[in-house]
Formats: sequence, structure tokens, C-alpha cells
Amino acid sequence: MFSSLVVALFASPFVASQAQSPVVLPSPPGKGTGVWADAYESARDLVGQMTLEEKVNITRGFTVSDNVCAGNTGTVPRLGWPGMCLHDAGNGVRATDLVNSYPSAIHVGASWDRNLTYERAYYMGREFKAKGVNVLLGPNAGPLGRTPLGGRNWEGFSIDPYLSGQLNAKTIIGNQDAGVIANIKHFIANEQETYRREYFGVEAVSANVDDKTLHELYLWPFMDSVRAGVASVMCSYNRINNTYACENSKLMNGILKTDLAFDGFVLLDWSAHHNLESANSGLDMLMPGGGSWGNNLTQAVGNGSVSADRVTDMATRILAAWYLLGQNGTNFPVPGIGIQNLTQPHKQVDARIPESTSIILEGAIAGHVLLKNDGVLPFKKNPIMISVYGYDATVPYTKNTDRVFQLGFTSSPEIAQAVLGTEHHFDQAAKGGTIVTGGRAGANSPAYIDDPLSAIQHRAKADGTWVNWDLTSANPDVNAASDACLVFINAMATEGWDREGLHDDFSDGLVLNVASKCANTIVVIHAAGVRLVDQWIEHPNVTAAIVAHLPGQDSGEALVKLIYGEAGFSGKLPYTLAKNESDYAVYTPCDRGPSNTTDPQCDFTEGVYVDYRHFDEKNITPRYEFGYGLSYTTFDYSLLSVETLGISQGVQGSSISSSSESLWEVVATVNITITNTGSVAGAEAAQLYLGIPNSPPKQLRGFEKVALSPGESAKVGFELTRRDFSTWDVITQGWTVQDGQYAVYVGSSSRDIRLSSSIAI
Repeated sequence: MFSSLVVALFASPFVASQAQSPVVLPSPPGKGTGVWADAYESARDLVGQMTLEEKVNITRGFTVSDNVCAGNTGTVPRLGWPGMCLHDAGNGVRATDLVNSYPSAIHVGASWDRNLTYERAYYMGREFKAKGVNVLLGPNAGPLGRTPLGGRNWEGFSIDPYLSGQLNAKTIIGNQDAGVIANIKHFIANEQETYRREYFGVEAVSANVDDKTLHELYLWPFMDSVRAGVASVMCSYNRINNTYACENSKLMNGILKTDLAFDGFVLLDWSAHHNLESANSGLDMLMPGGGSWGNNLTQAVGNGSVSADRVTDMATRILAAWYLLGQNGTNFPVPGIGIQNLTQPHKQVDARIPESTSIILEGAIAGHVLLKNDGVLPFKKNPIMISVYGYDATVPYTKNTDRVFQLGFTSSPEIAQAVLGTEHHFDQAAKGGTIVTGGRAGANSPAYIDDPLSAIQHRAKADGTWVNWDLTSANPDVNAASDACLVFINAMATEGWDREGLHDDFSDGLVLNVASKCANTIVVIHAAGVRLVDQWIEHPNVTAAIVAHLPGQDSGEALVKLIYGEAGFSGKLPYTLAKNESDYAVYTPCDRGPSNTTDPQCDFTEGVYVDYRHFDEKNITPRYEFGYGLSYTTFDYSLLSVETLGISQGVQGSSISSSSESLWEVVATVNITITNTGSVAGAEAAQLYLGIPNSPPKQLRGFEKVALSPGESAKVGFELTRRDFSTWDVITQGWTVQDGQYAVYVGSSSRDIRLSSSIAI
């Protein structure tokens, strides 16, 4: 009966009025096997000593007086359980002091570097632990980036589910190796800020997603996260197929806890829509208060609407995560000890670790993407005169203790005054100074901001360079003797509101005005997402262009090292830069429409064809394709070899479940040789794409970054799993490998394919 219902709902595209999520009950208890075994044994022992009221106390938030964590669970003093502090977010510790500002996730995605991703996560996790944060509210697998206007796209690594999944997995492992509980969010299809949750009598938008698209696109990075051992998952604000995510038993019980065999706990996004039945639907913890549960959960056990076993499972899952990360005993600080009201007397809890210093700088360097270079970078000799223009070149006016600092709006303070859920239209450019992070929950707290102009002047002092600057004029004068003119612009984004557009006239006009007077104009864009460049990229005097993303506190030093050739560009775009807004499969977020004022619907009719998959399918030429990025050197690809290891279609009509180990079995290997054919050292992120039958022309299924000296060669290998070849079968509700020809593409970007082959199945 259930499978036929799923087929009826999800076998083909549907319209909003038909979209619904099946009910999946009961909520499966955690199994506590594998790496969870010891943690579950300890959790079951402690929970077994608790009263019902004590168990319920663990499953909800409370306001406390001794910290300002984003959330605090209850405690069990009788048994010595101290409770947990939960705090933002995936890019570093927010709204506190004596921590670091790491590169944001979009910057890390542009690095295509698994090792740096892990190191960033590990040291970031160490800082959270030092501050007494038990649950780090990140990383972010959703939004994936369905619309380039998404206000929170910068909090995730990439629009591509494979790249997102790989880097989320490395981040989770790094965070949890440091001893804090990672929290993968927002589950699921949370792809816009517009109507993201119910406000003022209007329901949250319903993301109406067919089963195939859900599994092959939006669930993909969550699968990697569960595989990596993530200890908690956050359900999202939005509705999915007309059921709120935190009430959706199909998602929490059916997909997450059954199909993926997730043994951790499911956490409510702050004050997200939920009800008492959410406990039966798979929700384990409320934040920041008691919400619809409060004392009702205890009463529900008494009247049988929620079973005592379900409450026991909720408490057990939460405590198992606590034990899994070794937060018991004396090796974890008092929860929230370093998350304090900054304007009140408080102890200095310095969470910074000297060993992280090089990782923060390396990460800042690695996420810069060189779009254009007419041979002007790196500087061939130290310039005698540099001119610097643009609002993004210098530090914000303030970085203190206020709400502007806490929410990451130091360069756009006007956004801090906006009330969530109300309509606002913000300047795309944060004209109050350079940006190193985006806004609200995903923001971080820089120890300092090494801005571009300061870094350039520091270098100029050593080299004897003359520096001119005008950071306010839209049409500045230019000293005609300038060796180079650097123009700094940005594109800001924040939680709570989607972006107004992908470029702004003031910034584009500034670039054109400077370029009309300076024959060597270099444009640097700090961007919290896609930022179009077609207004000026072909101007003959625009000789170089750099997307600098969100580098964190070492922004200026990283840039100076790159433009002076002390470091090389190796970043690649984790999204597609189009020529026009209309080129994207989905551009604007879904709205209510004139006939639907309270029930916004969003039909994901594009399916899996987003970003480069859409550009390839429709044969649209982008300005710069997914995976693109220039280097100071050149790389040759050769000696492609493909070996299959017994992959087959399998029994006709059969499929593999999402929790099956065989899905992760390596079934093919691809090897190539990369040679640095240039004159300087450099690093190349080689990319492997598969052409799967009845699917987008190319889908990323591997990447490896290799650093090479001039003339040096290295063998690069890619391991392909059964999952990499599989598509989701809505009939059998499993992963299947079709018969046919699977094209294998290896190259420097999604369109710069250097080698190709095929695998017949």
C-alpha cells in the first residue's frame, strides 16, 4: 500500500495542489551500532535512570542566565548531566570575542580542497569547544543553491550535490574530531529566504519536489553527511510537499531515520513550525524553548498520544551524540562558558589556537578565483604606483560589540535594523567596507580584518610604492601614471532575505569609469554568491578580474600574496557564472502570486537540471562555467585509464537501499597523469564527470587537487562508487544502475574536458 502511494505521488512531476508527503509511522528507535555502539550503551544506561520529566527536560530549550548561547537544553542535576550549549554556526563562532573569522563555506567550496576543508573544520571545532559549545550549528547542505538569488547560498559549499557532499563530510569529520557535535542543516529543500517560514498569517513556502529530484539532488549531500557520522540534523523552516519539514514523518522517519539509518538526533530550527505530533514524526529536540511541547509532552505520554518509548528514544539519541563526541567527564568546558554578553563583565576565554594561523591564511588564498588575466598578474616587478578604488577596499567603520557585529553586518549596518519576515530591499553592494562573511546566523567573528588597502599599503611601504586611493567616488580621478588600478566591489547576502539581483549599477559604473581612464584595471569582487560581470568583463582596459568570495579575516594578506605572485591562484568556481540572469534554470525565488495570498507554492519542475546541468542540457554558453578558474601556470592531462571492478546492472527490477554498504562499494577507478607545463609552481583541481543515461549530460563524480612544481608530473586517481553510477528508482524506492554507455570526462572544468572515455554496463 505504502509503495503504491509513493509511486502515485512521486513517479511523475506534479502540481502544487497534488503535492503531499506520505505519513510514515512509527519513528524508528536508534540502533546504536557501529561507531555509535559504545555511545548508545552509555546513553541507555544514563537515560534508564531518568524520570519521564528528566527525559523531557533534555529534549527542549531553556533560557539561562549564565550564557547567551543560541540555545541551551535542560539539565539533569540529580544525575550530574550538565546540559548542552548550541551555537552558530558553520563558518566560525558567531557573536563573541577571542575567536577567528575563517573563510566562509562558499570560499571553501571554491578551493576544491578536501584537506584544507578538514583542517578549517578541525580548528574551528576546537574554538567552539573552548567556548563551551556542545553543538556547532553547521555545516550547511541546504540551501544547495536552486536560485542564484538565495540569501544563504554562501553558507553552503556549492550548488553541486557531489562537491557539497564531499566538503560537508570533511567538515563534519573535522568538527567532530575536535570534540563538538556537528549539525547538518537545513533538511531539506530549503532553497529560498522569501517566505522561508510562516510570518504574519502567511504559510512558509512549500517546496514541491518529486521523489527522484529529492534523492538525486537535494538529499545527496545529506547522505554523505550521515555517512561521515554527523551526530545531529536540523529540520528546516519550509514545507516540503505541503507538510512542514519539522512535522514531516516521511522525511524524518522514512528517509532520514529508516532509509539512511541515522542514529543521531533531529533538531528543530529555531522556533520552526512544529506541533506535538512532531515527536511521533521524528523530531527529537526543540529550540530555543519548549514550543508546542513544554509540559504537553509529559501529558502526551500519560494519555498515550506519544509513547514513553519515543521519549526515551529522543533522550537516548541526544545523549548518545554527547557521549559519541566525548563530552562526558572533565575534558569538556562548562557549557557556554565563553559565550557571554560582551557588554557585561565576563572572563576572557581565548579560543584561538596558534596552529590555526596558517590554515586560515591558506584557506583565504585558496578560495580566490582568477576569471581573467591578460598577462598582468602576477605583477612582473614591484609597481611604482598603484591606485585603489572602491568601497570594498577598506575596513568597516566599526567592529565592536553591537548587533551589527553580532550579525555580520559591519559593512551594511542598515540590514541589522530589519525585522525578519518583513519586506525589505537592500543595496546589493555593502558600501560600508570590505566583506569577509555574509549576514546573520552564518556570520563569524573576526579577530581583526586585514583589509585590501591596508595590506597593499603595508607592501608598498616595504617596496617604495606610491599608493593613491579614492574609496567613495563613483567616478574618481585617476593618476595617469598608475601602473595598475585596483577596483574593489562586493555583493552582499544574508539569511532572512533573498538578494535583489546579481549585480548593481553603482559598482559596475565604478569599474567602467575607472577602466575608461586606466589601461590596466584589475577588478576584485568579494561576493556572497554569484556576481555577474558582463557589464564590463570585455572592456579592453579591464585586464584582470578576481572573484575573492568571503575570505575571512586574512582577506588583504591573501590577495596581496596572490597578485604579487607569492602564492598562485588555484580556486575554481563552485557554481556557474552566466552571461544573463535569464540563463539560469531558476532565477527568482517563488512568490505567492495574485490569487494565492497565504499559501505560497514552489514547484521544482526543473528537476535535477540546475546550474551547469541546465546549461549543458540547453546548450547555453555561460560567461564562466562551473569548475572554471585560471592559474599562473598550465597543466597537461594525459594517460587516461579506466578500470571497472565488477559493476553490473544487477537483477532486473532490483535496487539498493540508501543505507546499504554496497552502495558505497568502489566499482570503477579512473587514473590520469597531470604535468605542470608552465614555469611556476601551481595546484590544479582535476574534475571527473560522468554522463549517466537518461540524466544530465555531465555530473560531477570526482575531483582531486594536486600541487606540482614546474615540469613535475603526478598520477591522479578517482574512485567511483556504485552510488556514483546510480539513479533513484521511484518504483522500487532504491538506487539502480541502468544498462548503457556511461561517458567519462576528465578536465579542468565542466567544459574544459581534456580526456574522455566510456564504460559500458
